[in-house]
Amino acid sequence: MSIKLSVRQLFAVAFAAIYTLILYLAYQNIAYIALLVLVLPLQAVYIHNIRQPRHSILRNYPIIGYLRYFFESIRPEIRQYFFESDLDGKPFSRRTRSIVYQRAKNVRQTVPFGMQANSQENGFEWIAHTMFPAHVTEEDLRVTVGGSRCTQPYSASIYNISAMSYGSLSKTAVTALSGGAKLGRFAHNTGEGGVSPFHIEGGGDLIWQIGTGYFGCRDSHGNFSEKLYEEQVAHPNIKMVEIKLSQGAKPGHGGILPAAKNTPEIAAIRKVVPHTTVASPPAHSAFQDQFTMLLFIEKLRVLSQGKPIGIKLCIGNKLEFERLCQEMMHNQIFPDFITIDGAEGGTGAAPLEFTDSLGMPLYDALSFVQEMLVKYKLRKEVRVIAAGKIITGVDIIKAISLGADICYSARGMMFALGCIQALQCDSGRCPVGIATQDENLYKGLDVADKRVRVANFHGNTIKSTIEVMEACGFGSIDSITPDKIFRRVESGRTLSFEDIYFKPTEPGSILTKEHQLILN
Repeated sequence: MSIKLSVRQLFAVAFAAIYTLILYLAYQNIAYIALLVLVLPLQAVYIHNIRQPRHSILRNYPIIGYLRYFFESIRPEIRQYFFESDLDGKPFSRRTRSIVYQRAKNVRQTVPFGMQANSQENGFEWIAHTMFPAHVTEEDLRVTVGGSRCTQPYSASIYNISAMSYGSLSKTAVTALSGGAKLGRFAHNTGEGGVSPFHIEGGGDLIWQIGTGYFGCRDSHGNFSEKLYEEQVAHPNIKMVEIKLSQGAKPGHGGILPAAKNTPEIAAIRKVVPHTTVASPPAHSAFQDQFTMLLFIEKLRVLSQGKPIGIKLCIGNKLEFERLCQEMMHNQIFPDFITIDGAEGGTGAAPLEFTDSLGMPLYDALSFVQEMLVKYKLRKEVRVIAAGKIITGVDIIKAISLGADICYSARGMMFALGCIQALQCDSGRCPVGIATQDENLYKGLDVADKRVRVANFHGNTIKSTIEVMEACGFGSIDSITPDKIFRRVESGRTLSFEDIYFKPTEPGSILTKEHQLILN
């Protein structure tokens, strides 16, 4: 009868054989007893693992089981460096990352030998060029933000840095982003973590984002403080204020600042008690519905001496947004801008269900918002900012064709800083010092070098946008239309963005029924 030994038993036999060998060698020469220094720690690990209850692999494979965890830990790097094609990487392909690196470094930005994508594949998109290219006279594409009730309008670049808080990003990353914004004359959204000294140190124009935690303008109970808001918003670097309702990566989900991360420095910026756990609730306490939110917007505009005030949201329930448009029209109170964050937007950390299954994708959301603003005659008052995987000039043009006036990018700007898509944002171990508070890591990010790269990426992307506009006959931003952009929807059939995203409302739809209720 054959006897089959388990790996645990094989290790036990191996240790017995090793000890026997060491004793034999030590009998010949006592110096060999030093080999126990190598063997005893391994046996201690072996004994610990066969007794611990948590990890079945280590119970069954007490030593070699660690190889599984090691290879799993480097799986993203192995896949990215050795197996991933130029078009496969998620959430951004190597080809996309490479163009950002090239533009940030101001080096060769061309590609050799032709198209790699399959143009016959469903979902392939392209823009119709013209036989008679246009000439864009503007060197720096800009849009003025500020409606009729705004007394300090802001001239914004069409491409800006999306919301990323200090705390989720390192101090060197924030300073470099703000510095790049200053060099390139574009704006940097602070994220809901408040205006930090590092945002100010960089010198760039700032869009102050205020979330449900009211960080930087909250009282001791976590409610909005007019006094603190008025003091902060007066800073000349703050050009606009954005009220965050939700974000694409985790719509309707509040955040937690753990006590361990709530250092005295962070606490001073956010106006909270240090070393305490601080929750950002899913909903705002300063308003409860569309009407009271408009009143809050008007209050912030008055307290800021007329600076542009807007809201940021990921579209969910369409009726809620339409009711907001109705309230704007009825009360004649408008946000100066609305930021639309697509469900494909990124974050350092979010629950899987929220990341993959909640919220409307950017293109669907932009076209819906455009239709609502036009329908209720609000388009002259409200600018639209688009956020969600906008990296190249073509991405900008697509977003503008669907209703955006301005675009945000977070991950594109992170790539410009040197992000390698290591997918370690939520671990605190970002290898390039961007998404970490580890001093040993963030000191590796040189602010003077990276701010130039951020400015280069922005400038070269704007240049690329202009080149594509000219090739397609778009002489200005206002002339970009969705009927010139196409998508293959099935074999042998293509539709323009106008056909896909701007279909007339079908009779009997939920929006039509809602209109009937309103009229009745």
